[in-house]
Amino acid sequence: MDRQPLNHRQPLGLFYPLLSSGSAVGAALLEALRRLDSPLFLTAAASGVELRSGFVSPQATAGDAELLPFVGMIPACPLESLGDPGFCRDHGLRYPYIGGSMAKGISSVAMVRALGDAGMLGFFGAAGLPLEEVEDALAELQSGPEAIPFGVNLIHSPNEPQLEEALVDLYLRRGIALIEASAFLDLTLPVVRFRTHGIYRDPSGEIVTPNRVIAKISREEVAAKFFAPPPERFLQALVAAGDLSKEQAELAASIPMAQDVTVEADSGGHTDNRPAISLFPSIRALRQEFQDRHGYRQRLRIGLGGGISTPASAAAAFVMGAAYLVTGSVNQACVESGTCDEVRQLLAETRQADITMAPSGDMFEMGVNVQVLKRGTMFSMRAARLYELYRLHGSIDELPALERQKLEKTVFRLPLETVWDQTRTFFSRRDPRQLEKAERDPKYRMALVFRWYLGQSPVWANRGESSRRIDYQIWCGPAMGAFNEWARGSFLEEPSRRQVVTVALNLLFGAAVIFRANQLSLQGMELPSDSELLAPLETARIKEYLS
Repeated sequence: MDRQPLNHRQPLGLFYPLLSSGSAVGAALLEALRRLDSPLFLTAAASGVELRSGFVSPQATAGDAELLPFVGMIPACPLESLGDPGFCRDHGLRYPYIGGSMAKGISSVAMVRALGDAGMLGFFGAAGLPLEEVEDALAELQSGPEAIPFGVNLIHSPNEPQLEEALVDLYLRRGIALIEASAFLDLTLPVVRFRTHGIYRDPSGEIVTPNRVIAKISREEVAAKFFAPPPERFLQALVAAGDLSKEQAELAASIPMAQDVTVEADSGGHTDNRPAISLFPSIRALRQEFQDRHGYRQRLRIGLGGGISTPASAAAAFVMGAAYLVTGSVNQACVESGTCDEVRQLLAETRQADITMAPSGDMFEMGVNVQVLKRGTMFSMRAARLYELYRLHGSIDELPALERQKLEKTVFRLPLETVWDQTRTFFSRRDPRQLEKAERDPKYRMALVFRWYLGQSPVWANRGESSRRIDYQIWCGPAMGAFNEWARGSFLEEPSRRQVVTVALNLLFGAAVIFRANQLSLQGMELPSDSELLAPLETARIKEYLS
């Protein structure tokens, strides 16, 4: 049965008009949809449906001469209403948007500060950086003229557990209250120590947790660990070490390890390549299960990252119930990222099929992979070959002579003895226990040598060492290709025009416009074309619509 035309339907109510009648098609409709704070009303006229703005008064009466009947309505959709308002309130944000941490300072101080100044949340990419550089970055972020919301990354380091300990020591000493826990396969004592530090019960009886963890996960079993309270064995270990009192340990048994959990779908870097459309609902159901089981006073929330790169994907995330969005790959292509212009240009040319998986430097021996850019670099193939050789041989001395010559000439460009000397110097400062293990285990020594290449390749990329361009390791997900397709033909096509806040506002603003447009479509109206509806806008233009 065909739907009845809007101009033939019975009125739904009455409203006070603020905008005179206008066409419900073309440029006027597009402008009206972009005025997010204004509800829109569709009124019936002999010539068709007209679009007006206004407001409904609960005291309105049918006899009021100023009132008009309406046959359709599009609610206001301010950006602040997207996601979970409790998330923004708890973290001191205006918008439910996170710039996720990217290792080796790619999510830089400049990026974190830009997001914070705009009322969003940025995480500094501490993974893979020396402690001194991390502390310098934190000092810079904490010394600005005005305090901004920000956090810092804590990456799981199963091969270097003391590194997690040192980072948590640093964060507690610097008064950092928010971390993004990423790539965790299981909970560790340092992350539990951070979460429970300073826990107390206030005069009203509420449990207060000064430190917050936002966990980034891609597996149900890992999400379950962060939705659950801290493990009893870790709480008792912290009590024994004097880091918690017995009373604090009892309080900690009633809180979730992470109130906020980011569902990380098909992302750059560490990823399980899971599709968001199936992973997110599974974690959402798990969230509710743990909320009901433990009866937390802190309501568990879930956000979504991995693939968020267009207004449509942002809208889809919010429709599925995301409390907040997390972006990564698209931010690396922005001018504030801690990489070089050459990498930004490569990212701006990336298509969705230009990515692949390659061995991870921090979890090399475990066979863990990361998602990287394939186009324009041979890193993924060379890294895969190193892992294959690692599996097949028990030591460097067992490598076939021809294979070793090839590695020294094309991959390392150094004798393997020299690479080992550099590796030994590095770990003598960072963690001498790694050298002790390498002396006992020739295969582990080979792993450390091979990890030299995996560790240097992102450094070459960030610094723009052109002689090593073919070895650049650039963490990237398919979101980058989707972003480029959306930005093609607009000012955002040019890498130098990509600013992290401009990208963020376009994703949020575009999502809100999509919501309003879909409401219009549900009421039988034709919409502007996607090229008009979702076209990227300059920051100043978006702010005009928001004012």
